[in-house]
Amino acid sequence: MAYIKAKKQLTLAGADTIARAAEAEALGRGARVVIAVVDDGGMPIVLRRLDGTQVASVDVAIDKARTAAIFRRPSRDIEEQVRDGRLGALQLHGAAALQGGIPLAVGGDVVGAIGVSGETPAEDEAVAIAGAQAIAS
Repeated sequence: MAYIKAKKQLTLAGADTIARAAEAEALGRGARVVIAVVDDGGMPIVLRRLDGTQVASVDVAIDKARTAAIFRRPSRDIEEQVRDGRLGALQLHGAAALQGGIPLAVGGDVVGAIGVSGETPAEDEAVAIAGAQAIAS
């Protein structure tokens, strides 16, 4: 049927590979972060909290990942909208206006996202990008 499309899904093994790649990047940087990998609806698949990372970063990492998954763009985009004066973006249901969430795409379809929290916004995003790059491997 022309109106039904096969859905690509992120597996547990895939999510774990992504999380481990991000963890390797974080450890290489000496970063203490939480890494969350979620499915395309923003529900957690894998969560890794590196030793010494603040507990508050657990929810923040999930929120960043969920934002990237459901809005199909880096969470940085929402943060930039707010910074540029579009305060209405703060009312977007499910959006965290915080850098560090990166969508995971396969063949142009978003299958999930990774979110990282615990260090500076730029460092969180760099760790998330390193994890996201594992999906292409």
